[in-house]
Amino acid sequence: MKLLTILGPTATGKTSLAAHVAAATHAEIISADSRQVYKRMDIGTGKDLDDYVVDGQTVPYHLIDICEPGTKYNLFQYQQDCYDAYQDIKNRGGEAILCGGTGLYIEAVLKGYQLSPVPQNDELRQRLEGKSLAELTLMLKDLKRRSGSNMHNTTDVDSCQRAIRAIEIETFNLDHPMPQRQLPPIESVIVGVSIDRDERRAKITRRLKTRLDEGMIDEVKGLLDSGIPAENLLYYGLEYKFVTEYVVGRLSYEEMFKQLEIAIHQFAKRQMTWFRGMERRGFHIHWVDALQPMPEKVLQVLQIWETE
Repeated sequence: MKLLTILGPTATGKTSLAAHVAAATHAEIISADSRQVYKRMDIGTGKDLDDYVVDGQTVPYHLIDICEPGTKYNLFQYQQDCYDAYQDIKNRGGEAILCGGTGLYIEAVLKGYQLSPVPQNDELRQRLEGKSLAELTLMLKDLKRRSGSNMHNTTDVDSCQRAIRAIEIETFNLDHPMPQRQLPPIESVIVGVSIDRDERRAKITRRLKTRLDEGMIDEVKGLLDSGIPAENLLYYGLEYKFVTEYVVGRLSYEEMFKQLEIAIHQFAKRQMTWFRGMERRGFHIHWVDALQPMPEKVLQVLQIWETE
């Protein structure tokens, strides 16, 4: 069977649905969440590990709790880790379900984005600043000739910014030869979990109150006490940004709650915008209603998965 992808905005219950489908098919789940990779960041990222327990059995999951908080995990790392997890599951004869709400991560895996781990070269960027697009294009062509790569399209040079990044990559590759990295696209049946906007907003507010009651503030305090600078937690956004600002005294509790609530609503809206964009970019998403009873949703997803 093809990879099954279950996606949707926050607070739609997609993880629980994926776990029930996985339990029914003995599949394993690969998380597609950009923040759940971090250890000890549990409540704020909404790991809800209890969702992976169905009828007393824990569904195997991957790419959760794989790196330390304070580090900056990125798309390049995720694409490789996800592909490795998927191949491991398939090599063992299993089925895989990719589940999450980080649309960029999902799309990178399914399309097989060709990404580069090349770091930013500030000295080179300063030298290139002010050059015209025509000058940058000539430089890039020369670098590609020397490195043996091809300019098979014009996307590298449709702006000065993109041309400078391409020059940066080619310069790095000349000095640090590395094998060509090509991760293939992965065919997938995609199911989206949809929910009425007003109901989604109500669920987000209820869930935020629950997470605060369950110790989200103490979780942030613990991370700060462990030596992680406040600025590093602010980087992770949403719960970690606003709760950190409350803990260090920049916001009152009421300001923190209100601003965080608004930010999560905006985040959910951006998630849906990304998923609609995926449809415009050629992905076919089968939408199921989040408010249906779980057995009905599971049956619907299984029928979709088995018929494609």
